[in-house]
Formats: sequence, structure tokens, C-alpha cells
Amino acid sequence: MFFRIAPIWWPLLGLLSPIIVPALVRRNRNYREQRSRAEANNAERLTKAPKLDLPTVESLDLKVIVEHRHEHGFEGDAGVSYLLETEQGKLLFDIGFGSERKAFCHNAARFELDMDKIDALVISHLHCDHMGGVRAQRRRRLAFPKELLPSRPMTCYLPDTSESPGFRGETVRQPRILPAGIATTGPLARSLFFFGYTEEQALVIRLKGKGLVVITGCGHPTIEVILDMVQRLSDEPIHAICGGLHFPIKGSRGQKAGINFQTILGTGKPPWSPINDKDLEHAIGAINAAKPQIVMLSAHDTCDHSLMRMQQEINADVRVLKAGRTYSF
Repeated sequence: MFFRIAPIWWPLLGLLSPIIVPALVRRNRNYREQRSRAEANNAERLTKAPKLDLPTVESLDLKVIVEHRHEHGFEGDAGVSYLLETEQGKLLFDIGFGSERKAFCHNAARFELDMDKIDALVISHLHCDHMGGVRAQRRRRLAFPKELLPSRPMTCYLPDTSESPGFRGETVRQPRILPAGIATTGPLARSLFFFGYTEEQALVIRLKGKGLVVITGCGHPTIEVILDMVQRLSDEPIHAICGGLHFPIKGSRGQKAGINFQTILGTGKPPWSPINDKDLEHAIGAINAAKPQIVMLSAHDTCDHSLMRMQQEINADVRVLKAGRTYSF
């Protein structure tokens, strides 16, 4: 039987309930208010979304620097960092836990990552596993490893207000074209029960003769909302969907001491209303409705149960991303 919190902890939770319950009630009030705000902002952004004159790229390589699953010789971690390369340039998308954990620096060295050969850095959202660690998230301050910083000025495109030492920080307000022929959806919002109001941007690439490639970090706004925005930005068919979708239904990459932290803290929902298979079915339905040919899933925020269901039920060539691999489109 799957327990989000092992039974050994239950007596302690019972003793602490006079403290925990009032705190959860207050948080739930904020969560509901912020959910209304997020829904209203997304509705307005979708209504105002312009058609983007997306550049056409001949090819796209996705190098996976940080992911939960990994090739031999690379480190796995419950974070994300992808290097996207077209014939028009390169973008680094997210930096995992940065130097707070081993994976980003180790794997970047294996890939011989040279920031001076990259056009820009893009951060999907301001969470620890994407912007350089727990302290970075708390401070809303990007923590890029000093030894890997570029020697020249470089823009870091952020979905919300944050400091970005070592870079020229630029907050993205709406869908737009970035360097390397790659576009951003602009920020899309979600109220997360434990992490509050969260803005996240996804990337869109128009691949010649194939259609659109959509790259997500965690997919917190939900893949339904992200795909809605993408389809408003372009009439091109969706060729591929890659990245995180955040479905820790029956397991957690952050499991410690008998507590599956992702299934409690990382779903965005209240702990008494856990993410479930019906939520997953809605996402699978939205992906199938978009009719991509390729779906590449991140395991950093999604359990094996959910990955297996998606591999079985999505009508596409479905793969699970691995650190150390390069995927060519």
C-alpha cells in the first residue's frame, strides 16, 4: 500500500494537529484567493495572445543536462536543465539545483558546456529545482555556478521578478520571440497550495516541415493551459511536447525518511485533495487532442506509475528523457 507519509509519523502528526490544522486553514484561504487570481490572469492572457511570426528552424537538438533518469557517467537529479540548439543559436533552459547539488556542474562538464557559446539563459519558473537550489528560491535570486558564468553580458529571461547575478535579468511579460529562433509562451499562472502564486513560461519552436515543439519545465499551469496558449500563438500543428508535467501520484523523487514530499508539497493541490488518476487522464486527453507525433516526458516530477500510463495511453512516440542524451528533431 502506498503512503504519502509513513505510519511511523502519524502519532507525531496527531500531537501537532493543534498547530498544523489552523496553519492549513489559513493557507487554504490564500490558496483559493490566489487560484481565482491565476485563473483570471490566464484567461486575460489567452484572450490577448497575439499570433507570433515564429521563425522557422531547420533542426533542433535538445541536450539533457539535468534529469532524474540518466545515462552512465552522468548524474541524475530531481531537477531540469536542457540545452536547446538550432542553426540560429543556443538557449540554456533552467539550471536544476545549480551548484547546490552535483548534477548540473558534473553533467555540464561532461557536455563541455561553454556559456560563452550560448545566446541566452531562460528560467521556466522560480522553483529550487530550476533556478539553482532551495536558497535561490527563498531569496528569489538565481544561483548560477560561478565557475560556469559567461565572460560576456548575457540575458536571463525570467517569468517573474527575480534577481539574476551574473546576467542581465529581463522579466518576460507576454509571448515573444527569444534568441535562437525560439519563442516563449510568456508567463502562465497557477496557485500552488504550498508554494503560492507561481508564474511559469514554456518554449515553442517552429520546426520546418513538421510543426511546433513545446518545451516545458514543470507544466504547473497545466498542459491544458499551455497547449491552449501555444495554439493561439500559431496555427502550425504540434509536432512534439517535451518536459515536465508534474504528476507524482504514487511516488516521489523527493522521498526521504518515509515521507513522499513531492506527493504532498509538489502537486499544487491541498494535502486532503491529492492529485489522482483523473487529473492524469485530463492531461492525457489534452495531449491526444493536440495530436503530437512525439512526447518526451520528464521523470524529475512525475512518478513511474504516471509515466507508464502516459506511455501506454498517449497516441504518440512516447519516451522518457535522460540526462546525458541528445535528442534531435
